[in-house]
Amino acid sequence: MSHETSRSPEKDGFRAQLAVHASGRVLLLSRQGTDMTGSFPEIREAALAQLPADTGLDGEPVVWESGRLAFERLQQRLTRRGTGTVEAARQWPAHYVVFDLVHAGGAGHDRGRHRSRHRLTRRATDRAAGPLRRSGPPAVHRA
Repeated sequence: MSHETSRSPEKDGFRAQLAVHASGRVLLLSRQGTDMTGSFPEIREAALAQLPADTGLDGEPVVWESGRLAFERLQQRLTRRGTGTVEAARQWPAHYVVFDLVHAGGAGHDRGRHRSRHRLTRRATDRAAGPLRRSGPPAVHRA
């Protein structure tokens, strides 16, 4: 059975939790517990710069190519290591689409009412830009 809901639709990526720990450590973990942080340095850097410490989000990394979600590019990003990771991030930048706030400031939010959690999610991601976004493809910039 799919984990997709009308409130948190699965895009075309891997459902994952993104956490910024109070120590400054960032983790991007798949539902199976696989650490994907090293494959997506742009998401890690954006999380450090834009999210408050001690924040956990539910969402998924995605890659857009030519205005569409490109699952095959996301898979290729997961297999890159070392300098290949940097090149892949430049060639196929990933974005983390936020669905829900799971944890903030030492408190879990898994049992709260949806409206309250939605408001907290918006507040935690108000400054989300670049690789972090609440929904939708990145803006296309023309030179």
